[in-house]
Amino acid sequence: MTVGGVLGESWKLYTRFFTRFFVIAAIVYLIVNLVNAAVATLFGHGVGISLLLALITTIVSLVGTFWLQGALVFAVEDVRDGRIDTTVGQVFERVQPFLGTLVVAGLLAGLGIAVGLVLLIVPGLILLTWWCLIVPVIVLEGKHVGESFSRSRELVRGHGWSVFGVVVITAIATAIASGIIQSIFSFLGSFLRYWIGGAIASAVVGPFFAIALTVTYFTLRGLGEGAGVVAPLPEAQ
Repeated sequence: MTVGGVLGESWKLYTRFFTRFFVIAAIVYLIVNLVNAAVATLFGHGVGISLLLALITTIVSLVGTFWLQGALVFAVEDVRDGRIDTTVGQVFERVQPFLGTLVVAGLLAGLGIAVGLVLLIVPGLILLTWWCLIVPVIVLEGKHVGESFSRSRELVRGHGWSVFGVVVITAIATAIASGIIQSIFSFLGSFLRYWIGGAIASAVVGPFFAIALTVTYFTLRGLGEGAGVVAPLPEAQ
């Protein structure tokens, strides 16, 4: 597996099916960012209110984020043959049975990686690399929380540097792109900037990270099964 191969295949999927990925992401981000924008700009800041609103936004963000990640994995699986075979609604419906597992696994992974980064940066980066495939593992293989960590580690084994390269390059590129897009909406008031500007920026750049991880998953699974790398997209008819 090569970093260039994964990113190249991810870019082909992203550009060819951009509208599909953008719509899926926009649905979630418009809802999540609306809640966050309302909390940040419209409500009071008493201690009790702030704690309650912080809890609400955290729950909404967590559920929305992992629902979206799972939906994008299914969306990538759907279009790898060059065609769209499911509706947007069907994509979200497929994720619903896995949502609880995704949230719990995501929280545990986030805590573990955060602790590793705080105590010593290297362990956190290692865990990030080992566990970056837990979402596709959960939704495509039906693994439970504990199994998803071990399965992701199993897939990454022997390809750690390549996977790390994909994660780091994609994270940096999407962060820069998101900042540029959000700056376009700087003329808006704070509420609309948080809501519309943030949602559009996230919907444009967010899917690419999920696509890259999903392509990485399929590539490593293919290598493990002796099937080689992900086959290139068929040409449009």
